[in-house]
Amino acid sequence: MTRTLHVTIGTQADRSDTEDRLAAIDAGEPVEPARSTLSVESLETFGRIFRPTNLGLLEAITTHEPESIRELARTVDRHPPEVLDNINELANYGLVELVEEGRSKRPVVWYDEINVDMSLGQSSSDTDAATV
Repeated sequence: MTRTLHVTIGTQADRSDTEDRLAAIDAGEPVEPARSTLSVESLETFGRIFRPTNLGLLEAITTHEPESIRELARTVDRHPPEVLDNINELANYGLVELVEEGRSKRPVVWYDEINVDMSLGQSSSDTDAATV
């Protein structure tokens, strides 16, 4: 089964049904899992988060399932402190989970696909206002 992370750029995640979902859970009713969404405020932020270096780390984690940051660094042929900086950034956005195992931290990615939703251009109301 494919586990997809949805990323939106420049829009807030739709949480309009949150109250209804919580009420249904409290009432013991079955609830369909919500779509996992990361909302990124700008294209610039998206570009920073999903730059080639970070995408390479995400791919290495899903492909090799390293037991530690050090092992991940060896896999991608980079220095561990640099990899740790990138992994901490990804973890801050919820893209990587760090599971403590003894003295090391194992990077884990729960999804195997990323779907990006991005609007191009202006909205129709902006276009109408600009028309002379």
